[in-house]
Amino acid sequence: MALSYSCCSNIGFGPISCPSVNPRKSVCIRHGQVGFAFSAEPEESPRPSSLRISADSTQRARFVARRKDSVSVQQLQRPLIEYMSLPASQYSVLDAERIERVDENTFRCYVYRIKFFAFEVCPVLLVRVEEQPNGCCIRLLSCKLEGSPLVVAQNDKFEASMVNQISCGSNKNNSLVQQLTSDAVIEVSIEVPFAFRIIPVQAIESTGTQVLEQLLRIMLPRFMAQLVKDYQAWASGDSTRQPLGTGEI
Repeated sequence: MALSYSCCSNIGFGPISCPSVNPRKSVCIRHGQVGFAFSAEPEESPRPSSLRISADSTQRARFVARRKDSVSVQQLQRPLIEYMSLPASQYSVLDAERIERVDENTFRCYVYRIKFFAFEVCPVLLVRVEEQPNGCCIRLLSCKLEGSPLVVAQNDKFEASMVNQISCGSNKNNSLVQQLTSDAVIEVSIEVPFAFRIIPVQAIESTGTQVLEQLLRIMLPRFMAQLVKDYQAWASGDSTRQPLGTGEI
């Protein structure tokens, strides 16, 4: 078995309009700029209005993404089920540029930059591998954000979880081709920074979910391809367990 996590994600978004309490006024948010539009018609009882956001109020946004990928694997001299049953201590990290082993079951993963609104975020994941029949479960232990000071400041304001179930069939029919499956779920809950509280939480959640979905669309197929390549090397008698990746997408 082997372990690899790396990705790059860029998400764009258009203007977001938010109706205010007074139907004659509206707030328009366009790529980080806030403007106010007023009706040309006079009001019978004009009253001063103001947009107030309490610094003490806490808003949270939640992002969830799931993806399941399967790939057909040609059985070689040594069966896939035997490869999937290897103990974690024998795993290849696949990509030494992005993965480092902490102990027999724990790995640190340096993910590529993710663009979220106007910020670039570089997550560093600590994951643990739990051995299971016909595969394993990769579970997130902790996540640290690297980037600008505003990004780093969010490290104590968010929670993240990730589970990736990797498995293959038992091959009771002695088939020459087997299915290798990866089923991953990522969930993030974050306190909305004060500067972003003018944006509706639903818009932030929509953008965050798109980022996670794009991350999985890039990450899982690459991971599966590297896993198959590592199996082929192992099945042909290569016991060095040398990383195959170079840190590139």
